[in-house]
Amino acid sequence: MPKDYSRTLRIADQIQRELADLIHNELKDPRIGSITLTGVEVSHDYAHAKVFYTSLGSAGDNFLTDKGLEHSAGFLRSQLSRRLKLRVVPQLHFIYDESVERGMRLSQLIDEAVAQEGPAE
Repeated sequence: MPKDYSRTLRIADQIQRELADLIHNELKDPRIGSITLTGVEVSHDYAHAKVFYTSLGSAGDNFLTDKGLEHSAGFLRSQLSRRLKLRVVPQLHFIYDESVERGMRLSQLIDEAVAQEGPAE
């Protein structure tokens, strides 16, 4: 494993921890409800970071959350620059992570299929 690759992962992990704390404790935007950060991917030049999140709201709530996060990205980046010891703090790009929602839907479909089969003999 290249040395740079592990540093990228460590930075992504640190960004995720700090952002989770900042969103929970510092953001006052009413559009941003309860969200969970599911991952962060940092580009190799550290200029951009994709921040994946999920929430349990409806599609309309998710749209508002997305707009709130986009609006707060500059503030969050400036706060990250104070907390992290990096020369370059990446631009933040928030992306809704549908994997949790998709997993719940698949689980529900499996439960329905098992219920339709009836008891096993």
